[in-house]
Amino acid sequence: MSNILQKEDKLGAVLVQVQDDLRQLKASLEKITASEKSKTLDIQALDNAICRTENSIRKHAEDYLKTVNKQQLVLPSIEDLQKKTQGLAVNTCHSNTRIIMHQKCGISLPDVHKKSPNAVSNLPLSNLPVPAPVNITKYPFTIIKGQTDPTATDFCHFKQSFSLCWTTVVDALGALEKLLRDFAVPLAKVSGERLVEFSHGRDNGWRKASLEIPLVLVLENWEEVLGVVSRPGQRYKGEGGMEAAAIHIQSCWRRYSARTAYLCHCRRKWAAGTIAISWLMHAQMRRVRKALQARRFSQLENHRSRAQHLAANWKHIQSSKRTIIHIPSLGYSQSQRLYLRGFDVLQNIQISRVCDVRDENVEVIYVCPQHLGDNILHYYTSLLKCDGATDGADTRTTQASSCMRRFIILTPEAVDYFPTHNMCLSTLLKYSPCTLKRIRNLIQGKQAFIVGGVAHVDDLAVADELGVPILGPEPAIAQLYSTKSGGKKIFAGAEVDVPPGQGDIYSLNQLHETLAELLTQNTDVQRWIFKIDCEHGGRGIAYCDVCHLSCYNWALQECRRCGPELWKSEWTQESVLLKYLDEIPEWLAHYAQPAKTSCYPNWACFLKTFLRQGGVVEAYPPSDSVTCLTVDLLLEPAGEVTMLSCGDQLHGSCQLEAIGSTVPQTSVHPETLRSICNRVGQACLQRLIVGYVSVDLVTFLDHNTMEQKVWAVDLDITYSDQLAMTQMLLMVTGGTLNCRTGCLEVPAPIREKCCEHQILPVGNRYAVIGNHLHHTNLSMLYHHVFFQMCKFQGIGFKMKEKQGTVFALYDNSKRCCIGMITVSEDLQGALVTFARNLSVIHQEISSSKMQGETNFKGLIKDIEDVLRMTAQNKKQMEERPAA
Repeated sequence: MSNILQKEDKLGAVLVQVQDDLRQLKASLEKITASEKSKTLDIQALDNAICRTENSIRKHAEDYLKTVNKQQLVLPSIEDLQKKTQGLAVNTCHSNTRIIMHQKCGISLPDVHKKSPNAVSNLPLSNLPVPAPVNITKYPFTIIKGQTDPTATDFCHFKQSFSLCWTTVVDALGALEKLLRDFAVPLAKVSGERLVEFSHGRDNGWRKASLEIPLVLVLENWEEVLGVVSRPGQRYKGEGGMEAAAIHIQSCWRRYSARTAYLCHCRRKWAAGTIAISWLMHAQMRRVRKALQARRFSQLENHRSRAQHLAANWKHIQSSKRTIIHIPSLGYSQSQRLYLRGFDVLQNIQISRVCDVRDENVEVIYVCPQHLGDNILHYYTSLLKCDGATDGADTRTTQASSCMRRFIILTPEAVDYFPTHNMCLSTLLKYSPCTLKRIRNLIQGKQAFIVGGVAHVDDLAVADELGVPILGPEPAIAQLYSTKSGGKKIFAGAEVDVPPGQGDIYSLNQLHETLAELLTQNTDVQRWIFKIDCEHGGRGIAYCDVCHLSCYNWALQECRRCGPELWKSEWTQESVLLKYLDEIPEWLAHYAQPAKTSCYPNWACFLKTFLRQGGVVEAYPPSDSVTCLTVDLLLEPAGEVTMLSCGDQLHGSCQLEAIGSTVPQTSVHPETLRSICNRVGQACLQRLIVGYVSVDLVTFLDHNTMEQKVWAVDLDITYSDQLAMTQMLLMVTGGTLNCRTGCLEVPAPIREKCCEHQILPVGNRYAVIGNHLHHTNLSMLYHHVFFQMCKFQGIGFKMKEKQGTVFALYDNSKRCCIGMITVSEDLQGALVTFARNLSVIHQEISSSKMQGETNFKGLIKDIEDVLRMTAQNKKQMEERPAA
């Protein structure tokens, strides 16, 4: 037994010595290979030395194994030994491997965890696997301050026990020592078994992994050591700590500098990209803008060329067959269009333009801003059949079929694409290529021109697409003179009477100074009107009464004391002017109020828009009896002015908004009216305004001179609603409106069968037109139910007598707005019929709990006032003694 132990110790020493020799030889070869690449090594001599070493090891190993196992064994070569040892270490976790290693090599492997050390290194400290407790550690040794004492008994015993795999163990041991030195660990107790297990783990894959935590786990006092290693800043207390700290500081600073530079680069790159994109967008927008300007300039030039052709051939066009393309577009500004409710209905109020087909030479293409139902189309088809012809059944049938062939209603497809954008009709048609193509096909080879509405720049685009002229001015000219201030310029050029006032007011100081001057110079005016330049339909009007000025009575006394002649001097007015300037701001703030509070709830809102868009201040007629009238003119391209319609206005609850009229007008002598209209028309023609315009006038009795005065107060460069309803009136009556005589002349009816070929002289009729009748309860009735109700109440039109009631339908969905015309032999009868119809309809569709929103009541009241005034005038005429 002692012999065996002696041989065992001798063999272990030999093996250790051989391994050291081989390691030194390997290092020498690496040095020679690195430094003497150009020299030639004696490979044969090296091979002989290795063979001698192998033979010696084999001899001692065989003797040792014979003694231990009493059988012959062959020790493998050194190069195979390492591979087999590594292969053996791969499966150290397997139970059979443990048994074989213990039986064949005398090596007892400790228990291992299920996860590899490399996997353990990625676990948080709280979840670290705890090594299985070993009751007896056979091969412990101590490392002090990162250095292993090679002469220590425990270390020598461990080294001899694992001499066969010492090459692998020594690398792991070196790594452990370096770790302990790096972190200045004073004492570490190593479990030899764990160190061996670690060194063979995963085919030495630990060399490429993070070693801190897996290496610490081979220690018996691993918890204590791990606490030291995990302590912040501990790395910098160990070996090379200052260099590591410097490297870490430098790396952090470089990382910070690089990160800062990178972020700066990113910001600059983003800024450069943004600038580049912005520049590209700007350049693209500039190109598009230039292209659009060039296109619009081309459209304008084409419009001017076609307008010249239209003017040169107007007489011929008017007397020959022609096609009129009616586009009732409201080309208001975008801000105005967006807050208008029911904008499509507003644009369709002039649907009665289709009645132009009463002229046999006219074909009508009506562009509708909404899809009309079959009931409305059928209604207008039936209406156009009843064209007032009285020359026999055959004639009526022929003309009815002719009328049906000569009009068509088209709706642009873009109406479905932009349902909530409140685009004007010209813009919708511009974006409707199918409708444009159809119109081109319909007018091919025919004389055609466009009659628009409120001018818009897209009118030129549509005209250019269709290649037809527009009967109207250029949009820029129309927009300039369609304002309240622009109208005053036209009236000044026409040298017609206008109310005292001032236009183009854009600042508060200018407003106050203008008002002070006007109040001082016109002491008899009781009310002053404020009009926003670009508003329409009574929306942008406010008023303020001078009776609320505390200094007004004193100013009247000063005026009377000085007398009319002396009062004209500026020095006599100075004290009154200064007093007005002091009181006007407070006077306006407390007593000025908008005419329609639904549009502008108070003076502050109105004043803000007034000063932003500009406006007009003018006097309200100083009379208790004021009549407003509207005259529609056609300014022919050839240079003639034609009166097409004239009517006295009817108002609802707002006395400054017209919702109807009586046709023909009876408040101004026809010759006086014709003279005013000719002068206004010629002033418009001088400013290149052609087409349809309407002039608003007011007439009253001057109490100072007891003479009638007529003031021109407003100019609209557009086809008016009154003119459209007048076309329907002339269609159903078959008559003509003679504005020179102020008469609506209709063919007299046939009274007896025996003299059916005898036609009586032309008779006169009077009509009341309501083009903006609104009642929310009308939406509860379909149109056919509404007509049945009217028929039951005796509301209808009698073709033979040429009198009665006719309706205009605008909308198929909401049905809240309608138009109505009543015709009678005298004005009083037409007014009574109109008021009765409104009252009956209101009673039929309303209840005590559901009155609805309507303007019927205000209009009925206004009609009653007109009837009362008419009766008073008639009584005065009868009581006046004959001359």
